[in-house]
Order: sequence, then structure tokens, then C-alpha cells
Amino acid sequence: MVVPDLGRAHGSGRMVTADHLRLLARVARMYHEQGMRQPEIAAALSISQPRVSRLLKEAITRGIVRTVVVLPDGVHTELEEDLQRRYSMRDAVVVDAGGAQGDVIPALAAAAAAYFDATFKGGDVIGISSWSETLLAAVDRMHPKNTQVADRVMQVVGGVGSPEAQVHATRLISRLSDVTRARPVFVPSAGVVGTPLVRDALLQDRAVVEVMAQWDELTVVLVGIGSLEPSPLLLRSGNAVGHTDQEELRSLGAVGDVCLHFFDAEGNVVDSAFDRRVVGINVETFRAVERRVAVAGGRRKYSAIKAALRGGWVNVLITDLEVAQRLLAEPT
Repeated sequence: MVVPDLGRAHGSGRMVTADHLRLLARVARMYHEQGMRQPEIAAALSISQPRVSRLLKEAITRGIVRTVVVLPDGVHTELEEDLQRRYSMRDAVVVDAGGAQGDVIPALAAAAAAYFDATFKGGDVIGISSWSETLLAAVDRMHPKNTQVADRVMQVVGGVGSPEAQVHATRLISRLSDVTRARPVFVPSAGVVGTPLVRDALLQDRAVVEVMAQWDELTVVLVGIGSLEPSPLLLRSGNAVGHTDQEELRSLGAVGDVCLHFFDAEGNVVDSAFDRRVVGINVETFRAVERRVAVAGGRRKYSAIKAALRGGWVNVLITDLEVAQRLLAEPT
């Protein structure tokens, strides 16, 4: 072990006197242990405040004062930083959902709401998927802003299916628009249509084209990560992946989706008949968005989450502790 040579002046071979070291230690204790302010220390020791400042810096340089960060319970900063490095992400948020008895949505929603509150800035154009129960729970927990923090909140996947699906999409977009004081923009179409021909016709509709043109202006997009088995919400929506489509996607190696675009275990897009019936943001436009935030967790979603990170679908992940630990324990 290398022990710092406290007797040598920093940056030179000159020895420092015991009196100087004693003064360093005294100033450090007064500031860090007794909570005295620098002017108070200067007055007590009859020295100048600039000298107190220099002595405090020197005490750190010499190792007399060492900073130790002790993480509070429930804070997983080290895991978050490891996830960022491992998967080349902009940011990660890890929340302990252990007390949720298998339901991670409340914990994820609370963490996502706090993240959105802290990171939305004036002028953002926010895209949001219509199909995430966790996103709806998160937006419901957000605090209304006193000033406008977003220009528009845009739906990026069609939302008209069953009446329940329409209510869900409208509520999600409208609520986020209200709390950010932004203008809501809806996709006037179903998310999944019956045939590619119908989809191609819809993509020529003037109202749909006007919305699609604005997707190029997105600065952030908020999504869930779906597994191959549809969630209860998607099943009820009228836009779920049918049995025949599931069989085709499974045979092609699909493990999950973002905005109803399915990918395999490596995160590669799966070219399927189902994909040609989706009305929503295309893969290239989605990937071009600077900040792509996913809120997803739970054991059922693990394979899809890992594949989405491998494929670079998202660059911010808000997830639970169990998923985060597993993502770091297993090979990338």
C-alpha cells in the first residue's frame, strides 16, 4: 500500500513543517467536523479567508481529508453507472421494487415520474407510445409545471382500436400535455390495421402525413418495451398481436418490441407481415431521436429489455433492481 508523504510539499521535494501539517489538520477539522464556515475559521485563527480556502484544498491534496460517498438505502447509483457503461447508454435509473410482490409498475412509475419532472426542458418535442400501462401510471404521478417545458407531446403509434384503447391513448397524451403545458398531437388512425394495403392508404392520408412529418422534430421519446406475449392492456385494446402473428414472429426469433416494431434477441429488426400493418413511427426516424427513454421491468420483460439494449433501441432505461442486476451479471 502506498502511503501519502504528508511531509513533502505538493508538487515539489520541499519538506513541510510539523506546524504547517498541524494547521492543515486543525483547519480541516474545524470545517469538516465542527461545521464552521471559512470566515469563522479565519477569525478564530487570525488568518485570511483566502488562506483558509487554500489550506482546505491542500488538506484534500495531501489525503488529510478524503471524501467517501455513502449511498442511502434504495439508491443504486453504482449499478446505474455500470449499466450506462455496459450498454453505452446516456442514463439509467434503477429502483428497488422488491416489496411489490411481482408488480413492478408502481415503483417504476414513481421513478419515471421523478425522472421526467427533472429532465424535461423548455422546447422539447416529446413522442410517446400509446400502449404502456407503466407510462400512464408515471404520467399520472407527474406534477404540473408552472411554466411550459415542452412544445408538443406527440403520439408515435396509432391509438384508435377498441373504445378502451382510444380512451387510454387520449388520456396518456392529454395528461402529459397538461403537466408540461404542451400542445397534444394525436395520430388519427388505428395502431394496427387489417392489411398492408390499408396501412399504405392511411399513410397517404393528409391528416396522418401531417403528424408523421413532425416526428422528425422529436427531441425525446418515451416508450415501454413489450414482450412477445402481449400485456393485458394490449390484449384489451383491439390492437394486440393475434395468434397467427405471434406464431410468425416467434418463428422469426422475435423476443420483444418497441412501438410495435419487433426485434430478435440481438436487437435486430424482424421483418414480418405484422410490421407492414403497423401505423406508427418508422425504425429509422425513431432511432434518430436524441433521447430514447424506456420504462420497463419485471422478469417477464427481461429478454425483451436486454435485446432492446443490445440493439440500441433505447439510450435511457428506467428499470427495477432485479432486472438491472441480471443485465450486469450475464454476458452482454
